[in-house]
Amino acid sequence: MSLIEFRKVSKRFGRQVVLDRVDLQVREGQSLVVIGASGSGKSVMLKHMVALLRPESGEVWFDRRRIDDLPERALVPVREQFGFLFQMGALFDSMTVEENVAFPLVEHTDKSPQEISRIVDEKLRMVGLPETRKKMAAELSGGQRKRVALARAIALDPRVILYDEPTTGLDPIRADVINELILKLQRELKVTSVVVTHDMHSAFKVGDRIVMLHEARLIFDGSPEQTRTTDNPIVRRFVLGEADEKELAALRT
Repeated sequence: MSLIEFRKVSKRFGRQVVLDRVDLQVREGQSLVVIGASGSGKSVMLKHMVALLRPESGEVWFDRRRIDDLPERALVPVREQFGFLFQMGALFDSMTVEENVAFPLVEHTDKSPQEISRIVDEKLRMVGLPETRKKMAAELSGGQRKRVALARAIALDPRVILYDEPTTGLDPIRADVINELILKLQRELKVTSVVVTHDMHSAFKVGDRIVMLHEARLIFDGSPEQTRTTDNPIVRRFVLGEADEKELAALRT
């Protein structure tokens, strides 16, 4: 049974077509990785999953309910089932770590301060940063910011976590910590994960299914092993990090 489904979803910004009649089904409990070149529509796809963007045509479904045509008020309980890790973390620098993680609990629940404090402690321990609780967000390193943002993303115990380039800007060791956290949350919280990335090491480590967006369409859908061994030239060049002949020829002129 699909938890998230795109049915012929199309989106454009001005003359630029970003998604072109995209069909996609994400099963509950799956870890889906979306790869593709910069500007290929990966982040736009994520935003459609929570109706932060609406398609020009097509339908977006969540848990057997169409959501792209819902009014904003009706989307609140839907969005509460999603955790979103933004590319740069998007923490509030004027708040402490504790206040950042507590923010969705304060905004969307009627839990007591004591219960919120307990949940904040639990989530920070889950990402391995209990000692940062009283620090200001602005004091954190890049890797710590991502981990605190992830603690905030899971504060409401979501069914789905959306990751937008989770390892961007991190050195290989810190990036692998994020990869391990994605796997840990998948395992312990039984969430569905959708990871947008162009980091192939991360893609192969955290995904059990990989799709590729190219020129506004999904051109590949397979397992990590099928991604490694595909004879699709566009996917192979992306996986290997190789420019195509047209791009190389332009450099020689």
